[in-house]
Order: sequence, then C-alpha cells, then structure tokens
Amino acid sequence: MSEIIYSVRDLSVDYLTRTGTVKAVDRVSLDVKKGEILGLVGESGCGKSTLGKAMMRIIRKPGVISGGELHFEGQDLMQLSERQMQKVRGGRIGMVFQDPMTSLDPLQRIVDHLTETIRTHESTVSEAAARDRAEQLVERLGIRPERINDYPHQHSGGMRQRIMIALALALRAGLVIADEPTTSLDVIVEAKFLDLLRELREEFDLTIIMITHNIGVVAEVADRVAVMYAGHLAELGDVRDVFAQPMHPYTDGLLRSVPNIEIDGVELYQMDGTPPNLEHPPPGCTFHPRCPKVMDICRTEEPIFGPARGGTSVACWLYDPALQEAFRGQ
Repeated sequence: MSEIIYSVRDLSVDYLTRTGTVKAVDRVSLDVKKGEILGLVGESGCGKSTLGKAMMRIIRKPGVISGGELHFEGQDLMQLSERQMQKVRGGRIGMVFQDPMTSLDPLQRIVDHLTETIRTHESTVSEAAARDRAEQLVERLGIRPERINDYPHQHSGGMRQRIMIALALALRAGLVIADEPTTSLDVIVEAKFLDLLRELREEFDLTIIMITHNIGVVAEVADRVAVMYAGHLAELGDVRDVFAQPMHPYTDGLLRSVPNIEIDGVELYQMDGTPPNLEHPPPGCTFHPRCPKVMDICRTEEPIFGPARGGTSVACWLYDPALQEAFRGQ
C-alpha cells in the first residue's frame, strides 16, 4: 500500500455567511494509499464530512473550495469541468452518505436507482445488461435479487446502506468515500457491515475513506487514521501506532474519552471546553484553549503539520525539533 491514489494539498473550504466566513477546512494536506482503509475522525463540526465532499467536488453554495489541489490517480481534479467531474463521480470515485433515506429517491425502485446509474455513465449498456449487473451486485451484498424491485422504505437501515454501497460499486469505482455509514445501524448490523467492507476491499481492490466520529469503528477496520480538529489535520498515522501512543493532546483526549467496560473504577475522562467558532477561530493552535499541555507559543503561532515519529505526522509544538532542542539547553 505504498502507491498514492489520491493526493490532497493545502485544501481549504469556506462557507460564506451573512456574518462572516467560516473556515470549515483550512489548508489540509494528506495522501490516500491505494488499497487502504483510511479512517477520518473528529468531533461533530470538525470538517471531516466537508473534506470528503470537497474530495468529490460536491461542495455547494454557500460553500466554496477556496484553495488547494486535488489529484486523483495523477489527474488534477480542480482543472476538470463539471461535466468531466460527473464522469469521475460514480465512475471512479463513489460515495456512501450517512443517511441513505435522504440519498435514495423514495419514488424509485432500487433497480431503477442502479440501472439508471449504470446507463447514465455507460450509454452502450442495454437495459437488460444493466439489470443483470444490478442483480448480481445486490446478491453479492447479501440482498436477494428480487428485492431490487422494492422501494427504499421497504428495506431496513442496514439493507439501505448496502444499496448505497451497490450504487458506489455499480461502475467499478476504485475509491469509495463512506461518510458516517454506520451511524443509523445497531451494533450487530454495524459489525456485519464492517465485515462486508473488509471483504469488498479485497474482492474489488477498493480504497476506502471511512469518515466517522466512532473511534471504535476506526480501530476495527482502518489501516491508518487521520484526526481532524477545527478544520485542521491534527494527527495522521498507522492506526495501531496512533491509538497506542497518541501524540497530539486532542487525539489523546478523544481516546481517553471512549468508555472501556474492561476497566473498573476509572472515571470517564472529559475534555475541557468546546470546539471553537470557525468564523472567529482562536489565534495560534486552534486547540490551545482546551489543551492541558498548552505553551506560550501555542497561543500565538500556528503549528506546522509534519512528520514527528515513525510514520506519524502531527501538528503540535510539543514535537517541534527546534523547541525540543531549546528545552534540552535550559
């Protein structure tokens, strides 16, 4: 998994409101490796879903991609017209949204969703061939072929999520961005869904970006994890390394806030404060008002996101080589 399939550089997304500009994503850079499952985590409002939509170039007004580069399989997506991007969406990059009931047309049968998707992108495919492909796909996803004649409301939440995956795979996309795909599922259905994602990754040679606030989901399926806070990337690395030894104080706080039923008599940790107003973010490091390890420089200077230990990158002054050298000299 060393080949880079998607490269994001200095990506910024702003929302223009009557009271000011909200910086939902602020100069984020990351690489997605072919064949991996990358978990993108953070609190609600941290910008992770906006980042996923920006990677699909589906940001709509009042939102705007205000800067940065998006390179997918070596192609600069920011230089493509909207018509060209429509061929990329679905055909090469698929997206699974968190609420399938708002993404599926309640007046269309499942077979219509799938065949319309296939024939819109592949005009030479006949109606019969498109239906045959749809039946094979839903059967692989654990849905009886005859159920594609049903309407979305006739399926359970887990089945609707499988249909959303079928739509993402109908055109054999190489990258799937899943935005909170397990939010509406109970724990048993969620476990089956995660098992299915792992199987599909191997069977279809997929690369998956899993956007979620559920750290347990990331620990279960992801190879690497990217932690976002207030529109910035706080930490990125191998999921085992990050979860075993988190470097950024925010990552450490998130992990300590997860309930652990195997530990008795330990009070649940709660981070102080709340995420900042992104219309008027604090100066310096945006996490400094909540950080238990805050230093003077954190209040005035924004840390640079970069390599820190092993394969982990972090945006934190605690790991700045110049500062560490200065501390050793004191």
